[in-house]
Amino acid sequence: MLRRVDPTLTARARDLRNNPTEAELAIWHRIARYRPAFTRQLIIAPFIVDLACRQARLAVELDGSQHLDAVEADARRTAYLEAQGWRVLRLWNAEVLANTDGAVRHILEKTAECLGGTHPQPLPSREGRNRRPRWS
Repeated sequence: MLRRVDPTLTARARDLRNNPTEAELAIWHRIARYRPAFTRQLIIAPFIVDLACRQARLAVELDGSQHLDAVEADARRTAYLEAQGWRVLRLWNAEVLANTDGAVRHILEKTAECLGGTHPQPLPSREGRNRRPRWS
């Protein structure tokens, strides 16, 4: 039987989803309710991306101190993902934990940018308007 994704990658992604870092949890609890939808631990073989928006093709990597020694490997990973059509956004765990709301805002701005941005003059809000009854 032919499998689309290596089972070891699937198992590793599942393990990472079940044991998130503190920064991943902080971001996920705030960003999960937004649309377009985000996915945790998305497999883009041979890599697993921490957080991704498939519609915007934005990959968010939350890097800890272990990445200080992996600059070349991270550069190769970023180059590969960009060659596959993904835009890569890297954030440090310490920065995310220090300003989680700012990190979420930055991710959402990049997502909007990847999707072509938002309308410069959005439609007015419907708040405060009286609704007409639907069935008269």
